[in-house]
Amino acid sequence: MKEKTKTQIVFEVVKIKQIVRKKKLKLLEKIDTPAKTASIVRSHIGNDDREVFLIICLNANLKIIAIHRCHVGTVNSVNVSIGDVFKTCLLNNASTFIVAHNHPSCDATPSPEDIDLTRKLIEAGEILNIPLQDHIIVTQIGDYTSIVKEYISPFSRRVNL
Repeated sequence: MKEKTKTQIVFEVVKIKQIVRKKKLKLLEKIDTPAKTASIVRSHIGNDDREVFLIICLNANLKIIAIHRCHVGTVNSVNVSIGDVFKTCLLNNASTFIVAHNHPSCDATPSPEDIDLTRKLIEAGEILNIPLQDHIIVTQIGDYTSIVKEYISPFSRRVNL
């Protein structure tokens, strides 16, 4: 009688499927103020218990064409890959974009790392001709900060909201 040989089965994760959730959002809603952006961002990640980094892809008329949950971090930080941000923008044919994340601590004050990331995204956006419009931080209590409007010199960027 032949003995069956044991075979180890190894699964390779080829692609992680993204979950698409329907949100009540006007189709191609125009994002023309930090307050409007913060409201939309808060509806997506405002109550999350960890920092979540969103990318909002916009067309040339500043209308939303995609919202992507790019990175999920810990209670007080999230590591962001600039390459992943621009990959999302390129795959969605974005003319421009906004990034946002939440602060579960309920303090919307940006960290030095938040400001540094914003500057890097502005620089990379200028090179790729996909300008960053803003970087918004939201809290679950309704506070928000526009890093571009409040912390970045207007002389260091080309596009204004």
